[in-house]
Amino acid sequence: MSAHLAEEAKARLSGHDGPIHALTYSAGAGQYLLSGSSDRKINLYNPAKAISSDPTTQRTALVQSYTGAHGYEVLSIAVADDNARFVSGGGDKSVFLWDVSTARTLKRYGGQNGHSGRVECVAFGGEGDSVIVSGSYDASVRFWDTKAQSNRPINVFSEAKDSVASLTVAGHEIMTGSIDGRLRTYDLRMGMLHVDVIGQPITSVTKTLQADSILVSTLDSTLRLIDKANGKLLQSYKSPHYTNTIYRIRSTFAAKDTLAVSGSEDGGVYTWDIVSGECTQTMRQHDGASTLKAARKVVSAVACKTKGSEWASAGGDGELNDLPEVCACGILQY
Repeated sequence: MSAHLAEEAKARLSGHDGPIHALTYSAGAGQYLLSGSSDRKINLYNPAKAISSDPTTQRTALVQSYTGAHGYEVLSIAVADDNARFVSGGGDKSVFLWDVSTARTLKRYGGQNGHSGRVECVAFGGEGDSVIVSGSYDASVRFWDTKAQSNRPINVFSEAKDSVASLTVAGHEIMTGSIDGRLRTYDLRMGMLHVDVIGQPITSVTKTLQADSILVSTLDSTLRLIDKANGKLLQSYKSPHYTNTIYRIRSTFAAKDTLAVSGSEDGGVYTWDIVSGECTQTMRQHDGASTLKAARKVVSAVACKTKGSEWASAGGDGELNDLPEVCACGILQY
């Protein structure tokens, strides 16, 4: 029996004036939801305060907007484990470290010492989330020490031959996905690099809870589950209408790593059973997606709580759809 996600939206969270590129829940219980958009804003929501039938509650669900830092679109957001800070990267080639409570930037990493292309992905690492890792269109991965006074990177990896579109951190290992079709695993403790040739441009990499496998999205309308230890293809995920050939679309896991979830260029959200590879759901959460221009109907980001029963999607219509799981205690099994 496979898990299923709820298909009825609990809330539509407004507040952006353009397509949404980044979406993530806060750490721990995941009470809050952060979104980054082409309007250069980052919004913090409390979805529990929103009720879809009452549009006035959408405004109360918006806790804070973080503005004035990014000069171009926000493409990636990551939250520290203590929920006191988050990091963002975007089209202005800069990485910003934010204080959640004051809505102010603590540090900016960019300029002469920074990336020479847009920042596609960011993540925290190191003890106490003291290091920021960023990947860029300039094909480099850079490391920033948040405790240091200098804004120079403490390390730069430049093995990629094209844009580093996505990355994820698991202890002393960093996994990156590049448009050059390579999944690279950097073992910082051993000083080793392992390269898996996927053969298609990679737009998203996500680790399992145990960090033993990696979910990889590619521009051939396919998701793949890769064994991190040996690079073996464990399963692939497709659907006749699932489309990802042009845009950067993020995929993720749900239901304790039993489901793979991804948005699509056709305006849908798709789920697959991790083991069988069967497409279990096709959902149309963004109303009017079929009537929007191609670039606007793309569902570019999905996020799922690691604890609790909620998931969210966002895309080119500038709205977030936040959904509970089928039952409050967890995901209903069929």
